[in-house]
Amino acid sequence: MKKSEIIFFERKFPSANMVLIEDEFPILIDTGFGSDIQDTMHLIKEAGVSPDQLHLIVNTHYHSDHVGGNFHLQRNYGIPIAAHKWEAELINASDSEAFSAEWLDQPVEPYRVDRKLWNNDEIHTGSRRLQVLHTPGHTLGHISLFEPEEKILICGDLFHHNDIGWLNIFREGVSAIQRSLESLEQLSKLRIERAYSGHGPQIENPGLSIDVARKRFEKWIKAPEKISWHACKRIFSFTLIMKNGLAKEEIDDYLMQCGWFQDFARYSFQVQPEEFIPILLEEMIRSGAASWQDNHLMATAPYKAPAKEWMEKNIKPREWKM
Repeated sequence: MKKSEIIFFERKFPSANMVLIEDEFPILIDTGFGSDIQDTMHLIKEAGVSPDQLHLIVNTHYHSDHVGGNFHLQRNYGIPIAAHKWEAELINASDSEAFSAEWLDQPVEPYRVDRKLWNNDEIHTGSRRLQVLHTPGHTLGHISLFEPEEKILICGDLFHHNDIGWLNIFREGVSAIQRSLESLEQLSKLRIERAYSGHGPQIENPGLSIDVARKRFEKWIKAPEKISWHACKRIFSFTLIMKNGLAKEEIDDYLMQCGWFQDFARYSFQVQPEEFIPILLEEMIRSGAASWQDNHLMATAPYKAPAKEWMEKNIKPREWKM
């Protein structure tokens, strides 16, 4: 058998990054956005693992860009899926709040979680063991995985090379920022030499990135409106990526039917939703998160647009039982 290897895949939006543990029992950590499933399959095959060899899929958390490939891989290859217990129970119940899919207007195709994970559980791949660390903040059931031999951390969306995961105070709780700080404190006690996050490049100096993330969260505690601005820009940018832009005349109607937009307008910024539309658009342009192209608002982050036919399926957990 060839030597065990940890392979990191940095991916464009709308997919999150993936990690493949090539070993006696190969494991895939996160599976990208649903529309990118063929790219997901190609990446793991190119790495030398066929999908039917996968022993387990592990999700760091249940957002659509991390779990979108679960449906295809589980349905076609019978691969079991592992996730934190709290998120697993929402998913297996087809709860309408699972993934925040309705609130975010993000499609997720149906799957089941077979293995419910808890803090300090271990996942064995043959010659390696991964320690499961409950690191809530970005979501309540967010986990990180630590491989102690090579001192590698897989940290999902808790922190990135030069950013932090957005906080969903309306679905994950207003104390999400305190949970994030506690999670960072837990990780800071580990001897980590390299980290792989859900977006962006691999992290060569994890201690520094953790310190930078901690300082940013601490600033947000004193200026909570920054939490909301960070979230709004991330959510709306992802919408523009999924839809490959929105025509100017479509934007008002679309935003007014979004749960996230209504909540942030009314409760975070204390304005009526219709009044928040020009404020958000101005900030998207000012910050460089979006730009106008041929009368369409487009995301500026590099991405591969989902096929229109795939997006038109618009599958959410409330449809799973049907």
